[in-house]
Amino acid sequence: MKHSNEQLRKLIRTICIGGVSTLTLGALSTPSYAADAGASAQNSNDLEEIVVTGIRSSLQKSLDIKRDASGVVDAITSEDIGKFPDSNVAASMQRIPGVSIQLAGPRGDATGITVRGFSGDFNETLIDGRHISTATGGRSVDFSTVGADFVGGLTVMKTPDVTLSTGSIGATVNISYPKPFDHPGMRFAASLSGNDQSRASKIGPTLGALFSNTFANDTMGLLVDGIYTKRDTTTNHVSIPGWEGAKATSTGGGIYDCQIGNNTCPVNSDGSIDYTGSNHNAWYPQQFVGEQQQVAEKRIDGRLAYQWHPNDKVMLTLDDNYERQDIVTNSYGFGVWFNLGEFRNAQLDSNGTIINFVDTGSNLEGSPGDVMDLNAGIGRSLLTTNQVGLNLDVAATDHLSYNFDAAYAKSKQSPNGNSNDGGDIGYGNALGCNEGTMITGSSSDTLPQLNAFGPSCNASQVLNPANIGSHVLVRQRFENTDTVKQGKFMVSWKQEGLKVDLGASYVTDEFTLQTSDTFTNNFWQTFSGYGAPSGRSTGVGPLPTSLYQGTIGTSDFIHGFSGSSGLIPNLLVYNPLDLYAYLQGLGNPQTQNIPGYNYGCCGTNYTGSLDLKLSPSSIQDIKENTLALFFKTSFDSSLGDLPYHVSMGVRKERTTVSSGGVGQLPTALSFSPGDPTLLTTTFGPTQPIVTRSDYDFLLPSLDARLDVTHDLHLRFDASRTLTRAPINDLKPTLSVGSLPRVGNLTANGGNPTLKPYLSDNVDLGVEWYYQENSYAAIDYFSKHVSNFPVQGSTQQNINGVVDPSTKQLAVYTVSQLVNGPDARVSGLEAAWQHVFGDTGFGYQINATWVTTNKPYDPNDLSQSGFAVTGLADSANLVGFYDKNGIEVRLAVNHRNEYLLQFGQGQNNSNFGSEPVFVNASTVFDLSASYQITSQLNVFFEGNNLTDQVYSTHGRFENQFLDAFDYGRRFTLGLRFKL
Repeated sequence: MKHSNEQLRKLIRTICIGGVSTLTLGALSTPSYAADAGASAQNSNDLEEIVVTGIRSSLQKSLDIKRDASGVVDAITSEDIGKFPDSNVAASMQRIPGVSIQLAGPRGDATGITVRGFSGDFNETLIDGRHISTATGGRSVDFSTVGADFVGGLTVMKTPDVTLSTGSIGATVNISYPKPFDHPGMRFAASLSGNDQSRASKIGPTLGALFSNTFANDTMGLLVDGIYTKRDTTTNHVSIPGWEGAKATSTGGGIYDCQIGNNTCPVNSDGSIDYTGSNHNAWYPQQFVGEQQQVAEKRIDGRLAYQWHPNDKVMLTLDDNYERQDIVTNSYGFGVWFNLGEFRNAQLDSNGTIINFVDTGSNLEGSPGDVMDLNAGIGRSLLTTNQVGLNLDVAATDHLSYNFDAAYAKSKQSPNGNSNDGGDIGYGNALGCNEGTMITGSSSDTLPQLNAFGPSCNASQVLNPANIGSHVLVRQRFENTDTVKQGKFMVSWKQEGLKVDLGASYVTDEFTLQTSDTFTNNFWQTFSGYGAPSGRSTGVGPLPTSLYQGTIGTSDFIHGFSGSSGLIPNLLVYNPLDLYAYLQGLGNPQTQNIPGYNYGCCGTNYTGSLDLKLSPSSIQDIKENTLALFFKTSFDSSLGDLPYHVSMGVRKERTTVSSGGVGQLPTALSFSPGDPTLLTTTFGPTQPIVTRSDYDFLLPSLDARLDVTHDLHLRFDASRTLTRAPINDLKPTLSVGSLPRVGNLTANGGNPTLKPYLSDNVDLGVEWYYQENSYAAIDYFSKHVSNFPVQGSTQQNINGVVDPSTKQLAVYTVSQLVNGPDARVSGLEAAWQHVFGDTGFGYQINATWVTTNKPYDPNDLSQSGFAVTGLADSANLVGFYDKNGIEVRLAVNHRNEYLLQFGQGQNNSNFGSEPVFVNASTVFDLSASYQITSQLNVFFEGNNLTDQVYSTHGRFENQFLDAFDYGRRFTLGLRFKL
């Protein structure tokens, strides 16, 4: 892995020299207007209660939590009722040492976190100590679905608490929502704001309100809140979805001499190409895509909490949390497919990356070139989650207490049955062009370029309606549910300097997943082929010009990247639903002859309606039952004159897994009548498959803190933690692509017997709390991770199927996770928080350095899908001013290049799962507010001020994969409280 260490060092030097320039644990500052005004009004005869809110209060609370914790903990607390530091929970956490965020490309939102190099499922997120259900198909929580406006606080536990959970390898995040007795009496907060993204055409509103009150002589309390958010984001996206690795062997493969620097290759007597001469390892693009994605997001968050507190001994809490996120994405773009066997005039760099080529579009020399696909799509994602919980806390005596907690949660994806709809039109064949792609620079600032495009390579006619005909029609619906039932009972006994916790918990987590689409019934190619303009008998064309709604220019398409001139100059805008309606309106091809209908594709099944069909291989029903017993003791003592605190615990867990699916093997491959670059798979009969497995682990934990002085603390922590494999990877079946491209045969297999990742962890830390609201800390950590599931890829035939393009046994790239090697990750975190007395100025700065004994070596061609992902040095800085009702905060977040994952969007490499690296980035955010009165303030936020582009690359730095330009976002609003 490559690191921009010099860039990081320069950033840290700039931060330090800047004095007040800096970084924070995440506090969006709220002015301490009430404190300042109250202080000036006091005198010896007129004392009143001063309630300090805002950034100083938030930072002090967070500092106190960190200082008093048994283990390594960082916290973020609400600055005031109804005011969390950031509008996104993950965005706040990136100010914490060792925490970085993961972005969703089309929206630019922080959807996940990486802690000490471990991302996604390696981090567990709880709400009020409870597991969260998520129907996205994984275990990690998409933080964009968690409304932050009325979050009370959160803790990031980098060492485990055995009474709470297994303790994920990265961290356990516990989000706390407010409750009525947190602040007895009546409380009210409301906010109204509008947000505007730099390319979006509309201002999106956010409206939220929270009401809380205690009554019946303060024995009962009720809290209710609700938030409505609408955000529009327009993102430009350029992509090479995958770099395929072609391996040269003595029997063939790779790229041949006749394809390098030549226009032609010899032709055999049977018309096939004679690939002779030397061959070489090469990486080549399978597809080139440019598109604009217009995202409309609506989110509703609601919460109801009731508490009964009849006396100091009993607290009963009943709550209901509801979230609904509705995202609609309209996309408009182009796509060009390539086939290595058709490459001519190819140029390779020293790494074997093909940086320039021409694709002739056929295996016959001199035939027309590639096609040009003009794509449009409507993607819909509706996710709903509802969690109901009951908690009873009873203090039986001064020393003995009991706690019982139970919750039920259900998350659903696409509960309304909506589908994702895509249309693909264009031209090729008789109008084909010998297109190709040039790579002329770095993946961090240079776009790939088409070296030719347009009908018969006439660029001026690229969007001429007379040339455009229908092609494929892709419809998909994902229907997932996740149901979590959980219960926990704990007994606690304490006296001065000693506490013992003993308890048990039981969690049932059941995932059901299924997909319906137009691939299973083959309806996707009912009108494929591009039609008469391209010289084809299948496909309808030219299409009516009334379908087209304009164009989108691609000049300066990705901010800060050169190469936009190598894209087609305009993207065609049309609605795929209008295309569906027109084609379905042609009638029933079973009762009348419809010119352009692909009679060879669908038999008698298609009767004029583009229906979806359930895909048997997508069906999964996975259920996990986990019983845990835990014991923890904490005590205070002294070592000579030095006080110390020790917390020791152990957690015993047993998990049983039931994994169900539907198996179906391929029996034949054939050319698709409407597209000679595609193959159609014929499947055999389906059969249900159910497997069961179980495992159990003992997870010990030790936390020790020595108080060298009142302000100087030393920490030692040792523990074993685990992270379970992603739910999607536990399916018991093999999924074979139903419509593979020629030369791109893939299959993905699940493994229901996967064991969890295990990690043995050690932390050593020094913390100095040298004045109020200020501290400095250094923490060294080391994690030895075993049972590492890795993506293994093999080249093999399945069920004796023959590839019609080679007339040989079909060779599939089969990917499957298996428990494999181990790795060590170690690093150093440094943090410094300082407030300059009563001046209003302050800063927080932190940096993290990480390393591993298993880095990724791009030149090791025997390496297949194993290296520790997510590792990158990072630095965060927030400088703020907060006084006299004025608040300003500047935040800078930097992260070096890092390995995100193995497996690209298209991955048929002969060298295993190809890597995805995220390029280094530095993001600037600004916030400000002014306290008009003690109840009302106006606030402003500016995110991604420098328009940082999210970009990725493959095995080598010039193997461009993605660039997402989602622009800047500005928010202006009012906040009111009582």
